[in-house]
Amino acid sequence: MIDIDREHPEYLAAKHVWRRYRDLYIGGERLKLHAQEYLLPRQREPGDVYTERLSRVFYENYIGSIVDWYSATLFRKEPVVTFEGTNASAKSFFAALMDEVDFKGTALSDFFRAQFVESLITGASYVLVDFPRTEKKAGTRAEEDATGASRAYLVAYSAEDVINWNLDLQGNFDWVVIRTKTIRKDRVEDPGWKTETRWAYYDKQTFRIYSRVDDVGLPSLVGDMDPGAGGVTLVDQGTHALAKLNRVPLLDLRIPEGLWMLNRAGLLQLEHFNKSNALSWALTMGLFAMPVVYSDRDWSQMVGESYYIQLAPEDKFGWTEPEGKVFQIAQDNLTRLQEEIYRVCYLAQAGGSLSAGGVQSGISKQLDFSITQEVLRAYGDAMKELIRRVLTSIEAAREDGIEISVTGMDEFDITDFGTELSDAQALLGLGVESPTLKKEIFKKLALKYLSDSRQDVKDRIVGEIEGVV
Repeated sequence: MIDIDREHPEYLAAKHVWRRYRDLYIGGERLKLHAQEYLLPRQREPGDVYTERLSRVFYENYIGSIVDWYSATLFRKEPVVTFEGTNASAKSFFAALMDEVDFKGTALSDFFRAQFVESLITGASYVLVDFPRTEKKAGTRAEEDATGASRAYLVAYSAEDVINWNLDLQGNFDWVVIRTKTIRKDRVEDPGWKTETRWAYYDKQTFRIYSRVDDVGLPSLVGDMDPGAGGVTLVDQGTHALAKLNRVPLLDLRIPEGLWMLNRAGLLQLEHFNKSNALSWALTMGLFAMPVVYSDRDWSQMVGESYYIQLAPEDKFGWTEPEGKVFQIAQDNLTRLQEEIYRVCYLAQAGGSLSAGGVQSGISKQLDFSITQEVLRAYGDAMKELIRRVLTSIEAAREDGIEISVTGMDEFDITDFGTELSDAQALLGLGVESPTLKKEIFKKLALKYLSDSRQDVKDRIVGEIEGVV
């Protein structure tokens, strides 16, 4: 009996938080659809009033803009990946891999940018390394290349997908279970859509894939399952891509608690959401002033735009209108919450706007963004390490015999290229007789300036510098 759908205790504790953080990041209609989970009703608030407030709900999405700003700034220049060695076919393969990592036309930088955003939302993201499976096992490397069996590719998974795992004594995955769901219809003439749930189990040597198909709208009841029974079937199994390395082919990117943006600002964003909607409702109600009649006699007249009232000589009539003091207090509190959201995300200098609103020198920008730069560098180090681990895992599985290094992601438009060029000229002007130093300086400048060029072009440039300098 195998309970393939069992969830890890850490997964059970965190999955409701991930759902909330994803709603806060996306905002828009998605958050409005789940607004009843986030908009707090007032004490003893009538149900019809709360329903109307839900229909008028809106969301000022600061944290979504912050996450997108970090991802855009970090990947403004692509990571610089260099391959050293004499294996020309391996370099050609990795150049093609950099242009398309997942058989979907996704470039390496775009793939890992999405993984970075995912990690800022849920605190972690995952990359699976895999190779195409062929019916016949290749006898030589040439046969593998000819059949496409050596063409590695990557699959992205979110924290919600990885439902169960175990770690070995070194902290690496001992085994892992990944659950995904897709809606499909095999043929256009089929009467309805189907939901396919797949469980992928990986240990350090083997994999097993289980599947279950349900009609859309019907609950998928899985638990305490025996594969092959109750609609759950074993659809594939075998040895996985990194079996020869004795390693689970799933690599993780985990963001430290202090750099997990949604976790830092999520509660502040929810408080701002409730306060801003409360203020908006109060302002709306304030636009509809209520009549007030001061009279000693019984009052039974109907009041409205199409009616009139008759007052006795001593009666008085007026309108209620809020003085506005509480509105100002609420507005000041909203401004403070907005500033606090940016502050805890290390963007205090943004002040609610991601534009400085004026021209600044490079030195001034460095001073203003010094803390933000350090955070970006920490993110850059984490991303470079993940990219290096993924590529070296592929290289080791293919046995290409080349060395891979990942650099860059440490300059964020605070200084321009002219400053780096001047620094390089000054360093070369010292007259240090080191060919290796000259090669490294020229390669760094060339690759940074040509960061958007194709990988095969970069490889040729690096080879030419190595051969000339």
